Amino acid sequence: QVQLVESGGGLVEAGVSLRLSCAASGRTFRIYTAGWFRRAPGKEREFVAAVSGSGGRTYYADSVKGRFTISRDNNKNTVYLQMNSLKAEDTAVYYCAADPLEFGSRWNFGNLGIWGQGTLVTVSS
Repeated sequence: QVQLVESGGGLVEAGVSLRLSCAASGRTFRIYTAGWFRRAPGKEREFVAAVSGSGGRTYYADSVKGRFTISRDNNKNTVYLQMNSLKAEDTAVYYCAADPLEFGSRWNFGNLGIWGQGTLVTVSS
């Protein structure tokens, strides 16, 4: 069973960059689609980005396109979310998620079986 642990959150000022990491256990992680969701205060959880098992395909929410980049290093069993030009509205708890199937509607609804515990990102304006 794959388990996920996020790190890299913190308090930053608007406009700066931050990189989140999601470390996975399990030798089969390389075949899992992996990605990030976030839940802002008082809001529903929303999809942020995902990457295919090979790392060759990436998917983004419109709200982060051009600012966030998702990548993975399967040798390290780690998925990254590089967040640039952070805005106050990016403030949220960020969750890593993984699924053995290819990216699809399950990600739109967050209907996934494997989640990390979350890491808080606070962007001050």
